[in-house]
Amino acid sequence: MSETSEFTPPKVWTWNKASGGRFANINRPVAGPTQEKELPVGKHPFQLYSLGTPNGQKVTIMFEELLAAGHRGAEYDAWLINIGQGDQFGSGFVAINPNSKIPALLDRSEAKPVRIFESGAILVYLAEKFGALLPTERAARAEVLSWLFWQMGSAPYLGGGFGHFYAYAPVKIEYAIDRFAMEVKRQMDVLDRRLAESEFLGGADYSIADIAVWPWYGGMAKGQLYNGGEFLSVHEYKNLNRWADQIAARPAVKRGRIVNRVMGDPAQQLRERHDASDFDTKTQDKLEAQQAGG
Repeated sequence: MSETSEFTPPKVWTWNKASGGRFANINRPVAGPTQEKELPVGKHPFQLYSLGTPNGQKVTIMFEELLAAGHRGAEYDAWLINIGQGDQFGSGFVAINPNSKIPALLDRSEAKPVRIFESGAILVYLAEKFGALLPTERAARAEVLSWLFWQMGSAPYLGGGFGHFYAYAPVKIEYAIDRFAMEVKRQMDVLDRRLAESEFLGGADYSIADIAVWPWYGGMAKGQLYNGGEFLSVHEYKNLNRWADQIAARPAVKRGRIVNRVMGDPAQQLRERHDASDFDTKTQDKLEAQQAGG
């Protein structure tokens, strides 16, 4: 996995459209829309435009947890944004998230619709709106928010760093893989040590900190992210694995993690969610498929 030649950066960087590997067709050095495209709007107070990546899963899990706790005002429509096809550069999407990244949320329950972008901001917004999954006592709140912001700052090293160079880069670069593998293992050790002393990241109670961290680091702990489990010896992190299993067993998490999902097992994909009954339909589809195959 060694480099074939040493790269010397030019004096002034220029955009090479041919580089970038798997995501070369959607990566660009400028912002703004590339097409006029309005977003669909459903019947519920919240309109979510997303994809079932770890960042997208945070928000759908949050909504499902709120609904499971009896917050009926948290009903939502989850529309699929296919980032591989450039949906995130449509004018309607950019109007909600000028950064052109999923997820993006529009709260239509207010007198004037409120846009929220960045997954961490969405979690805090929903937690405050419904008074759930975020403590109000100052010290407890600070602990939860600290772990939430830890995730927002750390995950780019896992995704854009390790994930990109290990799984997606067109050329395997030993230095880049080693550098980010070391950092991801350090991050998992941080979590493992915290979870040795606390049931959940924020303390004794489940919170938005767990919802934010689980799709990324829970997925990595169980070897489901970038197929890097064996490479990073994720089995060594016993407390992290205990926590990952505990979160995965929650019914709301099971529902939320499949919304807007378009990769992997078709039985674990619900491309769009517009009603709670969509999950029942998905279960029925799975049973019918099993019966047809058997």
